Amino acid sequence: MSVQANDSARTSDVDVVVIGAGGGGYPGAFLLNRAGRSVVMVDPIGNLGGDCLAEGCVPSKAVREASLVRARATYHADFGLAGAVPAVNWAGVLAHKDRVQQTRYRQHETELAAAKLRLHNGLAQIVAGNAVEVVEADGTAHRYRFRDLILASGSAPSLLRVPGSELALTSHDLFRLGADLAFPARPVIIGGGYIGVEAASMLENLGAEPTVLEATGELLPGFDAELARGLHAQLGRRVKIVTGASVTGIARDGQGYLVSYDHDGAVAKLSGDAVIMATGRHVVLPEGVEHLGLEARIAPVVDNQLRTTNPHVYAPGDVNGRSMLFHSAVRQSLVAAHAILAGGQAVDAMDFESVPMTVFTEPEAAHVGLTEAQAGERFGAVEVGRYDFHEDSRAQIMGETDGYLKLVFEGRRGTLVGAQILGLDAAQLIAPLALAVHTGASAATLAQIAFPHPMLSEGIGTAARQVSS
Repeated sequence: MSVQANDSARTSDVDVVVIGAGGGGYPGAFLLNRAGRSVVMVDPIGNLGGDCLAEGCVPSKAVREASLVRARATYHADFGLAGAVPAVNWAGVLAHKDRVQQTRYRQHETELAAAKLRLHNGLAQIVAGNAVEVVEADGTAHRYRFRDLILASGSAPSLLRVPGSELALTSHDLFRLGADLAFPARPVIIGGGYIGVEAASMLENLGAEPTVLEATGELLPGFDAELARGLHAQLGRRVKIVTGASVTGIARDGQGYLVSYDHDGAVAKLSGDAVIMATGRHVVLPEGVEHLGLEARIAPVVDNQLRTTNPHVYAPGDVNGRSMLFHSAVRQSLVAAHAILAGGQAVDAMDFESVPMTVFTEPEAAHVGLTEAQAGERFGAVEVGRYDFHEDSRAQIMGETDGYLKLVFEGRRGTLVGAQILGLDAAQLIAPLALAVHTGASAATLAQIAFPHPMLSEGIGTAARQVSS
């Protein structure tokens, strides 16, 4: 949808315009507002949360948790319990997701009502180097002249440029508020990155038979190689995974779909009742960014204050392409706001390397900082501590002993520079390790902590003692 400039719109002066009310936008907007700056936000959803709440991390994890309730029932016999595995009411699962989304939207409405900033439900167009025009959903136009701009317009699902790509579903179709699609019982999932493997894992837990097609030689391209191989081995027990599969087209096939792909030099075909495109996300920029000295359709280059090449324009969150995660966007938004309050001075800085990344599959996978290979390239001397879950009391209690925790230390100073986890509780375990990476905690410091028993966090101390002793 394009914004049509309206020369008759009255121009108002504000300190800061924020384009986008997701994680990259609203935390900084609220901070600036509390500090006394006049702030206007613009977002096409008309509420806070961005794509994360509308169709991403929050609703997808609501579906995922529903799937885990059912999956865990299959473990009853191992615990001396008996009972039927719950039947799946897909409409009920989606209704649960909707309730969570609606609860959070109401929560955000309360936050907005208490603030002294304005949120327009609409689209923004840059019309000058210091001005934007906002067209609301009802067509009402407003124009604002700003001192600083927070460009937090986010990202959107990418589609492969192959025939029939329009037939595929995306995360928007699966998780949007009010989604009413039929349960994908035999989905073909294109893409083995975190979005694709998460979808495959949760749908299989709910009774589906998914197939993942990944173009590269392994799942989770760009991740630590051991972590990717380990997830492939474990997820592959439940889900069919084809690597080296380059999709060439999608076509209707009766009531379903037929996906064509090149594999090992031959043409292969795979049928399913749905095709899910999970081939990454691309940045979304408002029209007119060239007025700011930025290039259209290209992620703005930012420094560690999230400042672009234009000193009055900041681009936190997905839009800069550096760390496309909601929690990262929140931190980036606050860093940008601090810089604006300080008149552009570097009073705060974004530490991209300490942002944790979690893949919510079964088993979970998580990492932060550098891999062992990356640390070796940067520092030369590297030491690694490892803890295998088959030795852990909680993993034994839960019957989930396939997994490990790996800590990567810079060898000369002994500081933690990276960590990788595969298995039970990985999403929780990575958080304290992100803090340790950010603060430069040493192996000796981690070894001295009395982690609670019987919990997997004990493995952090065990792995650290291998290096510190």
